[in-house]
Amino acid sequence: MYQVIARKYRPQTFAELISQEHVKTTLENAITQRRIAHGYIFSGQRGTGKTTVARIMARCLNCEKGPTASPCGLCASCKEISAGSSVDVIEIDAASNRGINEMRELRENVRYRPARDRCKVFIVDEAHQITSEAFNALLKTLEEPPEWVVFLLCTTEAHKIPATIASRCQQFSFRSVDFAELVERMEQIAKLEGIEADKETLGVLAAAGEGSVRDSLSALDQAIACCGTKLETDEVRALLGMFAAQSLEQVASALAASDAKRMLEVVAELESNGRSLQHFSRELARYFRNLLVEKIEGGFTRLVAASPAEQERMLATAGQFREEDLTRYLKLSLDLFRDLQSSLQPRLHLEMGLLRMVHAGKLQPIEEALASLGASGASSAPKAPAPRTGGAPAAQSAPAQTAAPQSGAGGSLRSRLHDALVEAKLANLADALEHTQVAENGAELIFTTPKMYQMFLKDAAFSSAVQRVMGKPARITIKVGEPAPETKPSGAQTPNPVSGAAAARALGHPEVQKFQELFPGSQVRAVRNLRENEA
Repeated sequence: MYQVIARKYRPQTFAELISQEHVKTTLENAITQRRIAHGYIFSGQRGTGKTTVARIMARCLNCEKGPTASPCGLCASCKEISAGSSVDVIEIDAASNRGINEMRELRENVRYRPARDRCKVFIVDEAHQITSEAFNALLKTLEEPPEWVVFLLCTTEAHKIPATIASRCQQFSFRSVDFAELVERMEQIAKLEGIEADKETLGVLAAAGEGSVRDSLSALDQAIACCGTKLETDEVRALLGMFAAQSLEQVASALAASDAKRMLEVVAELESNGRSLQHFSRELARYFRNLLVEKIEGGFTRLVAASPAEQERMLATAGQFREEDLTRYLKLSLDLFRDLQSSLQPRLHLEMGLLRMVHAGKLQPIEEALASLGASGASSAPKAPAPRTGGAPAAQSAPAQTAAPQSGAGGSLRSRLHDALVEAKLANLADALEHTQVAENGAELIFTTPKMYQMFLKDAAFSSAVQRVMGKPARITIKVGEPAPETKPSGAQTPNPVSGAAAARALGHPEVQKFQELFPGSQVRAVRNLRENEA
């Protein structure tokens, strides 16, 4: 009778076990030093070798040459344990034997010595499914068992094991099998089975297992049954329901080109070919995760479950995006996968999700937007707002940098003083000057400013800048008050439906002007006085 590959090539010794070095080394040393505990908990995801290690442990303890870390595999005990027919190695499936009655039977069985072997080994699979009452019935036995008994509890959910049980056992956490080691192991098995497959095809099979050796070998078995002795990458992907790299790369290229039309075509192709849209969204999220990792690592990495050739293509694709973009796409793809799980219209949700990614790629990071606005605010000569389409020219009659009329000398002084403050990197003082009216009265300079800017103009650095610009001693007088309202020549049109001194100051502010440049046709419809709100 045919035996599946996962069982046929199941490790029989610690030497054949791949990965899990921390578990293997500790157990080998414990057996060699005769420091064998009476209870062990093996936890980890499916297919990582928990039950396999439990059986190897039983062979090590009951081998005729043992206890030994290298069982012979030839004695009756080793053969019976491998075949699962040993009377002294009892395997219990806790998924179907989880009640208190079953645990009471186990407790009674513990009292009797082994029929032939050195130890009586109880391997309890899916141990987390045992009920609380059943665990309580087993508690005393597990704490003080007879000297010939060893308990090996295997579970995928260690957090469900009661603390009273866990504290009486040694715990080992099994890790996901390394991708490169798994591909190498599958390559060895393929040669033994006479199967022709390149590393990329084996990488696809290994990735399908998501770190589980058993799942990956089951996928290999399925691929051999379908494709024969020669495995092709595209055929294997289609068999496993996985999407070709080209399908996912189409999404990336559409994002790079901001091509919304191509996104809709991708969805149409998926549906016309009868592909699962939910599965596609999951693969897409994984693809963006891999692109992000490649972008961060900058080259081949063990963090991505893919062959070197695939990683090279991913790295080239990732180079078209910023790290922030890939992070955003990953978040959107995860949200899309979540939404599709309960969607009654998966195509609509997928189209909307992909279009949202296209538009998200056009967004400017807030840091860059603020930086550009900050640079504009620090400029000594802000640009006038761009003309608005279909409307009146924007404030052509009013000076861009002043909030109130002033003499030519005063305007010249303001400009030179503003430049000096910017060069000295005193942005706060330069901004306060933008909201201040300047007037010269002989050797006296009168600065009229709102109360909120008074403290900036009293700064010693501001006084020093004034003296440098004047080139001679000058008396500085700072008055609190609103600058005089702006006067417009007759016939000038008002570009915004607001008026008054506050509106004039707001419209003359460099940052407001910058927004008007970025968004032609925009209008300031209201100006709020923050000082009045505080009062």
